[in-house]
Amino acid sequence: QVQLVESGGGLVQAGGSLRLSCAFSGRIFGNYVMGWFRRPPGKEREFVAAISRSGTSSRYADSVQGRFTISRDNAKNTVYLQMNSLKPEDTAVHYCAADYMGATSLASSSYDYWGQGTQVTVSS
Repeated sequence: QVQLVESGGGLVQAGGSLRLSCAFSGRIFGNYVMGWFRRPPGKEREFVAAISRSGTSSRYADSVQGRFTISRDNAKNTVYLQMNSLKPEDTAVHYCAADYMGATSLASSSYDYWGQGTQVTVSS
């Protein structure tokens, strides 16, 4: 069974940076498209970023384009989300997700496995 464990969340001032990590285990990492989603307080879960199985393509929500970078290291079974120029609106629980043999979809329903989330809080 696939297991996903996020880490790297915390409290940061506006304009600062954080890097989230997601450790994948249980299956062959390279068979899975990986994505990041987030749930702001009082709102529904929303797409943040996704990366292809090989790591050669990625896509981003308009709200984070140019500020966030998704990457993966298939040798380490880890996907990352580098978050720069953070804004208070980025405050949310961030979730890592895995999609078996999928595309870099924006839809949460496309993903088969989910981590438990890590809190990112951006103060002004």
